Amino acid sequence: MKARKLLALGLTAIIGATMMAGCGGGGGSTTSQSSDGSSASGTYAFVAKDVQNPYMQKVYDGFEKACKEIGAEPLYKGPEAATPEKQIEIINQLVAQNVAGIAIAANDADALQPALTEAMDAGIKVISLDSAVNKDSRQTHIQQADPEKIGRGLIQAAYEMVDGNGGIAVLSATAQATNQNLWIEWMKELEENPEKYANTPLIKVAYGDDDPTKSTSETQALLTDSSIKVIIAPTTVGMLAAGKVLQDKQSDVKLTGLGLPSEMAPFIEDGTCPWMYLWNPVDIGYLSGYTMDALVKGTITGDVGGSFNAGDLGEKKITEAADGGTEVMLGDPFKFDTENIAEWKEVY
Repeated sequence: MKARKLLALGLTAIIGATMMAGCGGGGGSTTSQSSDGSSASGTYAFVAKDVQNPYMQKVYDGFEKACKEIGAEPLYKGPEAATPEKQIEIINQLVAQNVAGIAIAANDADALQPALTEAMDAGIKVISLDSAVNKDSRQTHIQQADPEKIGRGLIQAAYEMVDGNGGIAVLSATAQATNQNLWIEWMKELEENPEKYANTPLIKVAYGDDDPTKSTSETQALLTDSSIKVIIAPTTVGMLAAGKVLQDKQSDVKLTGLGLPSEMAPFIEDGTCPWMYLWNPVDIGYLSGYTMDALVKGTITGDVGGSFNAGDLGEKKITEAADGGTEVMLGDPFKFDTENIAEWKEVY
């Protein structure tokens, strides 16, 4: 499809003047969408934040596609709930299995370090994606987009939606989610421009833990504060939950954030969410698969300056990350509104 090809090549729309989802152990807490293979030596494992998260499943689609192109065996793992403890159990299992690589969307930046360090000491290549682990727990990180552009852009969008007059609330994922926390930190646009944002203060940051039920209840709680006029949900689970609440209540509170077009189309079409942003989660997984393969084959080490071929995404380079480690940048996010949502909801 033309639309998918454009996004995969990074030919994204410019969002605003400065502008540019989230997502094992014993007792049935893990799942696999592919065979483990007769030998784990060629297995590249993707550890999701939680296995039921539709955003994470889209990421794995791309990871699986890359692995099939490369000739590696893809493996999908993740806990039923987005907790670091269950991710640690999964990592330990993968170390015992002696997989070739682990790509993980972290539920905590630091808690996974002992388990991931053990994995790297055993010769397993480790990368993070979507939500990073700390720099000592990985070879490199797959960064979906510039965190500063995301944070500033979401605040600018909220401001425009209420014409500079109304409080802002954030419905995030978990309190430990590194990607959401970094985007919220870059919402300091509010502090840097006090006169502009005098009537659009940040009222509250709530956490739905990337759980639909909790995200729903947190949205309902936010609506009890009449000063809140717009909600920013930088997580696909939160976006969908908030959209349903606002639509059901026929609320005048507006919504923006990071959402899947296929899920959010009804809310964009009826004005609940005037516009939102996202990158292609399939591309994140796809880039992760090729990055993993380049590490396993020794094409790159994870150090700044390394470059490799990422299949349909072309040549990619390793650059310095904000935390002092390294990262591979996917590209700019895309703006979805009434003009293009009909096309994109059929893509992902």
